[in-house]
Amino acid sequence: MQFRLSGRLLSETTSRWRCPVPVIKTSSWTIDYIETGSGPCVILLHSSVAGNRQWRATIEALQDQYHVIAINLFGYGQTSPWSGDREQTLVDQGELVQPFIDQAPGDVALVGHSFGGAVAMSVALRRPNRVSRLILLEPIPFCLLDEAGRTEAYVEVLRLRDTVKRCGGSGDWERGAACFADYWNGEGTWAAMPPERRMTFASSMRPNCHEWDAVLGRTAQQEWRNLHARTLVAWTRDTKRPIREIVEVLRERVPHWQYCELSEGGHMFPLIQPNITNRLISKFLRDTDVGVQPTHHFLQPDRSKPGTGYSAKRTNALSPLISNSR
Repeated sequence: MQFRLSGRLLSETTSRWRCPVPVIKTSSWTIDYIETGSGPCVILLHSSVAGNRQWRATIEALQDQYHVIAINLFGYGQTSPWSGDREQTLVDQGELVQPFIDQAPGDVALVGHSFGGAVAMSVALRRPNRVSRLILLEPIPFCLLDEAGRTEAYVEVLRLRDTVKRCGGSGDWERGAACFADYWNGEGTWAAMPPERRMTFASSMRPNCHEWDAVLGRTAQQEWRNLHARTLVAWTRDTKRPIREIVEVLRERVPHWQYCELSEGGHMFPLIQPNITNRLISKFLRDTDVGVQPTHHFLQPDRSKPGTGYSAKRTNALSPLISNSR
């Protein structure tokens, strides 16, 4: 793949978050990203309706020891929107990651949250010789629910998908955004958002219509047990039923992975509990124990700062990041 770089790197200080971001231009797409630090390469893949700025705290936590890259997936920031001429696949999203893996001098670690976790799984499956570690935070390979006969959880997912696609098809993005936000962040999330953030959230829903095809389409079905990367899966006790059941299926099929349950935080725990999330990521990246044993940890919420617990009445954790992701 031929590409060129433009722009300049974001670097060490938080005061430079507003600097122009670098982009890669391929023959087909433009990909924007954040890059900083030096050392082993860690690539961060964001959740739906968020953008790579969701990783600000994680980038700051890792940049002293790692070469950190946070990519914007299709339709976020300056990355090209999905064309819509066919159904999107996880492989399509994974193509955005390939140039960064190819440029890395050694193995890479992938960290993905929600939709980004499903993308990371697909990339790791196709680049087994380059992806050595995989950290999946509430991943959403929803097709597993159908394959495993988890009918009620699967139907719950389909209802949300149908709502988003129906609202998108009619141009009622605000209604689709309200349903999406309240489903993943808790009832009352949408009502708690200031009007300007609602507007930005709704405008950020467009890529999500295509992402449903990637995680639910025919090509989403994969033999995840064939992943060679050392893998950690993290989720919360109070997350949505489909996520809990995805974890149950993964534990049945790939028991040699490591599994970590947090006591609370919901689906958006990487944003609501950044301190504990960053400790979890850092520990797994540092762990040099070659003989991996299946583990199940239970982590308590970080009480070091007020407001770290999950509450549906809090302003949506995504909204301030969405406003900076475009």
